[in-house]
Amino acid sequence: MERVPMTVEGAEALRREVERLKREERPRITEAIAEAREHGDLKENAEYHAAREQQSFCEGRIKEIEGKLAAARIINVREIEPTGKVIFGVTVTIINTETEEEKTYRIVGDDEADIKQNRISVNSPIARGLIGKEEGDVVTIDTPGGEVEYEIERVEHI
Repeated sequence: MERVPMTVEGAEALRREVERLKREERPRITEAIAEAREHGDLKENAEYHAAREQQSFCEGRIKEIEGKLAAARIINVREIEPTGKVIFGVTVTIINTETEEEKTYRIVGDDEADIKQNRISVNSPIARGLIGKEEGDVVTIDTPGGEVEYEIERVEHI
């Protein structure tokens, strides 16, 4: 089984979701199925079929999350000595050398990526171009808009 990198926060969010599904959603759905059964003929009972579909989705999501957690290699970047090198989990500030625009991203696992929160996947083109480089390095990254040159201003283990 291939290990998938994940931050401590990402793993905790998945654990919270699976607990919520098991403690809240499962009992609610089971209750809905029982209530729908009381209405009689199951072949034409839309409430019953909807509840069974929800149950299937819930159980599938629980299995998916548990699989991701089992395959996760949880990395706590705060426990790694800062060297100025871009690695999984760091927060990196880059400057577009042409426009002087500054951007800050945290490099996270695929499931944690959220561009609105400036979290990019370790498998994204930007992260792949930055991994292994150091503060002060200038890197050229192939983006959908063409090649862009960035200078790595700051690498933080936060």
